[in-house]
Formats: sequence, structure tokens, C-alpha cells
Amino acid sequence: MSIWASLGDLELVVEEMRTERRSVDVSSQFTRVTTTVVFAGTGAEGRGEDVTYNAEDHDWFPDVPATGSTTLGAFSASLEDVRLFDGEPKMGASAQYRRWALESAALDLALRQNDLSLGAALGRDYAPVRFVVSTRGDAFAWLAAAPDLELKLDPENEWERPFMERVAATGRVRVLDLKAYYVGTAVDVEPDPELYRNVVELFPDVVIEDASLDGECGEVLRGEERRLSFDAPIHSVADVQALSVEPGWMNIKPSRFGSVARVLECIDHCDANAIQMYGGGQFELGVGRRHIQVLASLFYAGGPNDVAPSEYNSGGPRAGLPQSPLPPPAAVGF
Repeated sequence: MSIWASLGDLELVVEEMRTERRSVDVSSQFTRVTTTVVFAGTGAEGRGEDVTYNAEDHDWFPDVPATGSTTLGAFSASLEDVRLFDGEPKMGASAQYRRWALESAALDLALRQNDLSLGAALGRDYAPVRFVVSTRGDAFAWLAAAPDLELKLDPENEWERPFMERVAATGRVRVLDLKAYYVGTAVDVEPDPELYRNVVELFPDVVIEDASLDGECGEVLRGEERRLSFDAPIHSVADVQALSVEPGWMNIKPSRFGSVARVLECIDHCDANAIQMYGGGQFELGVGRRHIQVLASLFYAGGPNDVAPSEYNSGGPRAGLPQSPLPPPAAVGF
């Protein structure tokens, strides 16, 4: 039986909806905005977080009507007919991000109305969550503050080999994200065979995420398939199956999938095909961070999960931050 089959029949009552906006000034050029969707019914509330990146896309939200008594599966199906944005969002991926906010809020509410945790609903035990710290800043400063941290880094073409040798010598890097599938963003990295060769040679045990498989870069990666992982191009099982390689890893970011069913279908597929998993996030400011930690705790707790507590996003390297692993959750709901 699929994982989703354990959830789709959960009873659900949505009586009203509201939204709560959050924002954090990340820099003088960027303010991170997210919106929490709150569904209420029968005295309970469920929350989900919309991680759409463009602030102006948070100015309008759909009004999802009350459902009466229904099921989580039927509610999810009804969202296919909901207009998610007033016009076209600035980024195409935002449609999945908003759908995930609605779906995760409904899942949270259904679990609470049935007095269940997600683990109990699925018959699975929670486990302590190993996490890595993803940074584009000074990795050495983070390790100076907390030497036991594990890291996820984004190599850039400006990284020279001696610098990469120093980074590799720390022994603390678990994932290198080459970001070959981002276009028109501040984090784009043009695929460079020299950078790829240095990654393969200097970091022989590290997971290599979102590498280009084309041309000379693809040649460099030949034989490294079990180290490869994908994130940005993956929105469904069909996307996994369409890859030209059989990867050893997958970064599961639920907001990229849109629906709870598609996330769980991908987890099922990875389990069945010996693809190891780890979780990832989208700079959540609220409950969405807990949701990715809960999924990690249930399905891939031992992976190099990019689900560090939000405190890591609110300041530079410093002592006293929560350390890996995170304790397993115990509360009702998502």
C-alpha cells in the first residue's frame, strides 16, 4: 500500500481560512517574505507555509471555501480547481509552493481533528534528525564556532583548487550543490569542467547535487552516479524517471511537489529503487521548517538533511545554536 493511501481517507472539516504574513530583512537588497495559511474547523487549526520567493506574490491569496465534512484526499483533489494567484506569479515554481501551503495546512488540520501525529497516522516511528548547515558564507568560521557541524556548500567557479583543498581537509562537508539547474537567479553557477574535476577528486565521499550531465561536465561525472543527487529539476516521480542517470541520492523538498500525494509518491519510489534521500528547505520562516524536519524524521533521518533550525538563518557563526541531531517530534499534527 502506498504511503498516501494511509492519509487520503482522513476525515477533514474546513470551516474558515486566514493567512498570516511573515518577513525578515536578509540584506539591503532582499526581504524574505512567507505566508502561513491557517485552516480552522471543529475547534482545531492547521498551518502550512507558502515559501514563494517574490514578495509581491504574497499580496493576494485565494479564498478556499469551507468544505463541510470531507476527506483529506477529496480536499486535495478540489484544489486542482482553485485559482492560486491573481494573474501569473513571477516564478513558475510558485504554483507548487502555494499548493504545498494549502495541502500541508489541510494535512495538519486533518491530523489534529483526528488526534493523530503524522507518524501515528502512517504507523511509523520518529527518529532523531541529522542535519547539515547550508551556507554560502565562511565555512571555516562556522566550524570554528561549532567544530562538529556538517556542511552543505555551493562551490563557485571562482573557487581555486588550493582553497578547495583547505575546505576538503576539514572533513566536514557532506553535500556540494553545483546549482546547474538555476536560471536567472542570484545563485546560478555556469557548469565548469574544471570545477567539476576538483569536486570529484578532492571530495571523494561527498554527495554531488544538481550537477550538469551535459558535455565535458557529464564526462567528468562518469562513474560517479551513485554520488549524484537532484533537487531543482524534481517535482514528481516522472521527473526522477526522466533523468538520464540512475542517481544514488535525492533531495526531497516538499514545496517543489505541490501536493502531499506527490511528495509521498516520490518517497515511495526512492525507497523501492534504493535511492537514498535527505530533506531540503526553502528558507522557511515559520511552520514550514518544522514540516520538513518531521518528514525527515519519518523517512530519511540519517541523511545529510538540509533542515537546520531557523536560528541558523538569523545570524552568523556563533556558539550556542542547536546541534545535530534534532530530537524527534512528539506532538499531534504535522
